[in-house]
This record gives sequence, structure tokens and C-alpha cells, in this order.
Amino acid sequence: MLRRLTLTAVASLAALSAAVPTATAVSPLVPLPPLPFLQGDWPTARDTGTRLTVTVSESGNPTADGAFELECDPAGGSHPSAQRACDLLDEAAASGDNPFVATDRNAMCTQQMGGPATARVQGTWRGENVDARFSRANGCEISRWNSLVPVLPTAR
Repeated sequence: MLRRLTLTAVASLAALSAAVPTATAVSPLVPLPPLPFLQGDWPTARDTGTRLTVTVSESGNPTADGAFELECDPAGGSHPSAQRACDLLDEAAASGDNPFVATDRNAMCTQQMGGPATARVQGTWRGENVDARFSRANGCEISRWNSLVPVLPTAR
């Protein structure tokens, strides 16, 4: 009895494995029509807007220290120079530059101190996630900071 069950199982398995490739070769995949509940004005997967939180400390300017919201298109938020900051970011995008890229680790930077100011920029810029840190620890970082003024404040 056990032998008969084993032979039946093996024969069934052999028949199924021979039939599956034939079945998939005969029936091509057919795309599904769009579902009605997924149509309409849904948000896209990538938002192209700019929404940043700029947090600055020890800039030497007490009114510039703190956390500020920056939104572009249209310019707004609590950032003190929102329109000028958005214009700078638009110029960077038009020229293909990403002002939030960190300094290359192999860069040769002058060893000068530009002060204790630090900043962090988080959010989205043109739909891309941003989490960048800035300081004035050497010549490269000072230049990087200065190229992002007025998004970052002028440090003293």
C-alpha cells in the first residue's frame, strides 16, 4: 500500500512538472486594465518641491541662530530671507550643482578656523532628500558655507 502511494505521488509530481512549463509558455502575461479607484489627482511618488529646515547655532549673530523653515515655489516659511534663499537654490539647480554635497574627504583644505558656527539642513530640495551638515572648521567648509548664503546666515 505504501509503495502504491509513493508511486502515485512521484507520477503526479512528474506530470505536474512537465505541465507547468507548457502552461506558462502557452499563456502569455496579460496586463491588467487600470483600476478606477487608482485614477485621479493622486500625489506623485516624487514631489519636486523644496521644504527645508535650517538649524543654525553659534553663528555669532543671535537673530540668525535657531531653526527656520524654508519653502520654495512660492517662497515662504519662517526663514528670514526666504525669497533670496529660494533664488539661490534655483540658480544652483539650473547650473546642475547640488549645494548640499559634502566636501570630498580627499580635498586639500586650508587649515583655518572660521568660527564655531554649525548648521544642519534637512528636508527635500527639488524632490530629493537632504540631510547636510555645515561648519566653518577649515577653508573648504568655510567656502561651502559661504556659497550657501542666504540659505545659511552670514557668520561672524
